[in-house]
Amino acid sequence: MSSSREIVLTSSPDGPITAYDIFSGTTLARFSGSRSPRHGLVLAGKAYIAASHISSATASGSIHLYNWWSSTAFHHLPVPEPVAPLAATPDGSFLFAGGVSGNVYALSIPSGNILKSFPAHTKPVSCLTISNDGSLLISGGDDGTILVVPIFQLVEQTTDGNCSDFMFHSFVAHEGPVTAITCIGFCHHIVISCSTDCTSKLWSLLDGTNLRKITFPCAISRIALDPTGTEFYAAGADGSIYKGFLKVGSRKQVSRMLELAILADKHGGAIISVVMMNAGKNLVSAAEDGRVYLWEVERGQVIMVLGNNMESISDLVVASGIGDARRQGARVGDNMNTSVGGGIVLSGKEFTRSVKDTVEIEDVLSVAAKDRSKAIDMLESAIGVYERLLELILKEARGGTSKNSHEDNGHVNRLEITKPNE
Repeated sequence: MSSSREIVLTSSPDGPITAYDIFSGTTLARFSGSRSPRHGLVLAGKAYIAASHISSATASGSIHLYNWWSSTAFHHLPVPEPVAPLAATPDGSFLFAGGVSGNVYALSIPSGNILKSFPAHTKPVSCLTISNDGSLLISGGDDGTILVVPIFQLVEQTTDGNCSDFMFHSFVAHEGPVTAITCIGFCHHIVISCSTDCTSKLWSLLDGTNLRKITFPCAISRIALDPTGTEFYAAGADGSIYKGFLKVGSRKQVSRMLELAILADKHGGAIISVVMMNAGKNLVSAAEDGRVYLWEVERGQVIMVLGNNMESISDLVVASGIGDARRQGARVGDNMNTSVGGGIVLSGKEFTRSVKDTVEIEDVLSVAAKDRSKAIDMLESAIGVYERLLELILKEARGGTSKNSHEDNGHVNRLEITKPNE
C-alpha cells in the first residue's frame, strides 16, 4: 500500500462520511450512521476515524469510531451531552470532545472511557485543536475565549478537579464565537484564530499576547497555512477564499500583507473548511452546498469539483499515510490485509476483532484498578481497626499490672529460681 496517498474525507449532518481520492475524483468509501455537526470529524492516529453524532430522534450525543475496513462504526462512545468539535492526539490514544455546555471531555481510545471532564467555556465549545508538538490542547468557545491546557494533565488525572488547577492559560480572543484555531510552527506555540466577528488574530500562547489582527469582509470559518507558514488561506462565509501574508520582512511586504487577495473561483455557499495538501501544491475546500473544490495553488484556480448540492457538508479532513489498498479493487468491508506494528499482518476482520479485544482488555483493567483501590481501602481500614484494638489491649494490660502491684503490696518484685531435686 502507498503510504503517501492522501485521502479527503467529508462529514455531513444529513448523510454519511465520504472518502475521496480527490486527484482522480473517485469515491473510495462511505461510512454510514453518523450525523456530524461542525468540526465533528477527526482522524485518531492511522487506524481510526472518529465522528461526533447527534441523534435526530432524541438529540442525545455520542461519538462513533470507525476503522478503514468497515462502512459502519465498530464502537459507539457514550458522552454525557451532545458534543461537536473533536481533536485527537497524533498517536490516536486519546480523544477530546467539546460539549454544548462548555465542558471538554478527555477519552481513552478505543475504549471510550472518560478520563477527565472540566468546564472550559461559559458557552458551547466551538473548536478544538492540538499544538503541532502534541503537548497542548487548545479550545475555542462561542463565548469568544481561547483556553490552553497541557495534555498530560488531562490524560494522567482520572478524577474531576478544578479547571484552574491544571489550566495553562485562558484569554478573551474575539467578540464573536471562535470558529477555528490553527497552529503556526512546531514548538513556538503561536496560533492564528478566526471568528464570526470577521477577524483573524495571531496569538502567543505563552501569555495570550495578540501579535496581529486581520479584518475580513465576512465571517471566517477556517485558516490553512502553506508549508512555509508565510501565506494563509481563509475560508469565507461568502463562498470566497482569501489569501494573505503572515510574515513581514520589508515595507513592500507590509503593503502586500494588508491587501487580501481573493482566489478566482467561488463556492455557491459558505465555506466550512479549507486544507492544504500535496506538499502545498494544492488546496481543498468544502462548502455547505455539498461541493468540494480542488485548487491549484500556483494559479489560484479550481481544477476539480466533487460532490453535489443534494447533501450538505459539515467538515473536511485530509488523511495521509493511511495507504490505499482499495486502488487494487478492494471494497470497504472486504478482507483486506494491512501490516500493523512490527510487521504483523491482520485482515480487516482480524483487525476489528483485535480492536474489540483491546476494548475488553481496557475494561477489565479498569475494573481491576477499581477492585485494587477498594482492596487497598479495606486493608487500610482493617489496619486502623487493628491499631485501635492494640491500643485498647495495651491500655488494659497497663491498667491490670498497676492494679495487681497495688494488691500484692509490692511483693511481686522478686523471682526465686530453684534447682531440681532441692
